Amino acid sequence: MSDPRRLEVLRAIVEDYVHYREPVGSKVLVERHQLGVSSATIRNDMAALEEEGLIAAPHTSAGRIPTDKGYRLFVDQLASVKPLSAAERRAIHSFLDGASDLDDALERSARLLSQLTRQVAVVQYPKASQARLRHLEVVALGGSQVLLVLITDTGSVDQRVVDLGQVLAESDVAVLRTLFLAGCANQPLDTLRETVPVLTATVTPGLQQPAAVLAAALLSLLDSSAEDRIVLAGTANLARATMDFPLSIGPVLEALEEQVVMLRLLTEMHQDQHGVAISIGRENPFDELAGTSVVATGYGKGAASKVGVLGPTRMDYPSSMAAVRAVARYLSRILAG
Repeated sequence: MSDPRRLEVLRAIVEDYVHYREPVGSKVLVERHQLGVSSATIRNDMAALEEEGLIAAPHTSAGRIPTDKGYRLFVDQLASVKPLSAAERRAIHSFLDGASDLDDALERSARLLSQLTRQVAVVQYPKASQARLRHLEVVALGGSQVLLVLITDTGSVDQRVVDLGQVLAESDVAVLRTLFLAGCANQPLDTLRETVPVLTATVTPGLQQPAAVLAAALLSLLDSSAEDRIVLAGTANLARATMDFPLSIGPVLEALEEQVVMLRLLTEMHQDQHGVAISIGRENPFDELAGTSVVATGYGKGAASKVGVLGPTRMDYPSSMAAVRAVARYLSRILAG
């Protein structure tokens, strides 16, 4: 599709359908848009667009709606992504700056993004495989129990109460803390599975048993922190788009609840020239998401994790792209902080 006017007609159809939620006819296009040609010419352009599979007639309607292919061409032809307003940028800044920790930051990001786009927001936790251990703390709780705290350079904080099986003096707890922190600090989490078991052999015989218990707890904590997971917000927004899912939104909701589907999709998406990855309709490799589009971008260390939105293919792509990029940028800054 290289005809500039037909591209403009396609753009107008996409924008009108997104805004008004109804098929678009040639007369309406002439009335709403300054296309500079007659309704008859627009009808010819629409016929050509339909022949190329870029628009289609739903049922017996005289109007036309964009197809997945039409949305894809529309997105690919965007010269730039419109910036957010100053008010929107201030809202992102103030809302996310109030986050107390990683969990809070991700939950705030998801809620804010769903509000900005009126879609389902999806935020992937930073990948533990690329994280390093920033700090490890062992705190005596009384009796034989201690609190084990693991903090990574991605901002993740995981903790667990561990029963060592025997009561230790504060000085012995300090010895174990120093042992594990010295051997684990700044190490990639992936390598700690080999490092941690070796550390227990270096303590005195009287501390080897509690050191082994603590090492096992640390390995278990590493395993749980390595699990890929996502934060969702705005799932109720799908309920306002039931007309976009004439059969059922059930499969979409189930895919969101499963998480593994979304995690696989986010991992496989690749960013375009705007720094955003977009998967439209049947471009999604999962049948349950064939009626949706996903707009996402990377954030954090190496931009390895994704933040994005999911909604019907009839979404405001430029606004969604701008919101996703802005939230990802602020989230990256917070995590780097």
